[in-house]
Amino acid sequence: MANKKKIALVIFLVVLVSLAYFLREYLRIDLLVDRIRALGPWGPIAYILLYLIAPPLLIPGLPITIAGGALFGPMWGTVYTSLGATGGASFAFLIARYLAGDWVESKTSGILKRLKEGVEEEGWRFVAFTRLVPIFPFIVINYAFGLTRVKFSHYAAASFFCMVPGTAAYTFIGYAGREAALGSEALIVKIGAALGLLILVSLIPRFLKGWRERGSRIPG
Repeated sequence: MANKKKIALVIFLVVLVSLAYFLREYLRIDLLVDRIRALGPWGPIAYILLYLIAPPLLIPGLPITIAGGALFGPMWGTVYTSLGATGGASFAFLIARYLAGDWVESKTSGILKRLKEGVEEEGWRFVAFTRLVPIFPFIVINYAFGLTRVKFSHYAAASFFCMVPGTAAYTFIGYAGREAALGSEALIVKIGAALGLLILVSLIPRFLKGWRERGSRIPG
């Protein structure tokens, strides 16, 4: 059984490396937009699938998120990105939990200890906190959470809802960039809205840290 698991892991890693090699040239935002737009009605599905495989391939999500805003606008871009990002985060979680646990543990030992302690103390709320406050790299914790005791359903739900604020902000930046390229008359308003969203999102960590500190001082 152990040998079969090792063989499956090797095959999986070979596939990931191959995909990363062939996809690397398409990660420029302009190329992503052109390629996905050319797919017509299949574009949203392709976009979600791209985001689904991004975390396992260690592909950064920011350029994909910005491309989503340029392609689909602020509302649908946020929806598609949230679905894809949650799917990718869930994929990485399941890989760590059921396929590559030993390898993930060897690569994330420092962070993993802190995540396990956080989950033991707060459960899904700690997952929510790490999504709203970027104290750990997303790609790393997507895997590392798979080795904690958090339930998969709680992990997926907390990830989906708590990644929405940041997703919406960067999606709107992509949308504002598209409007700038098209020479929109309301460009200043849209850029202002994008910057406003970023400022609001940047204030979330400070608010949450203060809230957690006050909560820890309340006598049990």
